[in-house]
Amino acid sequence: MKSYILITREGYTCQPGSESAVPDIENCQVIGFSKGIDHEDAFRNLVLENEYLLDTSFDEISGLELACEKGIFFHLNDLKNYSILE
Repeated sequence: MKSYILITREGYTCQPGSESAVPDIENCQVIGFSKGIDHEDAFRNLVLENEYLLDTSFDEISGLELACEKGIFFHLNDLKNYSILE
């Protein structure tokens, strides 16, 4: 089985520490991770394992196959003292 991340472009979030009631970041939100023989199978498996998703207002979800499950974490604060455009 292949691994997938399922995301949506619907909705908004606020940046950390924001005191505004108005969302200020338009981005993708992770709906979940799932495995399947293809994108559709992974989507079905995600919903079967998380039936509450059917009660949300999300509709348009994209499935992206993960070529590798290893990850690396980055911190923007580490770059604030350096010019990365030089």
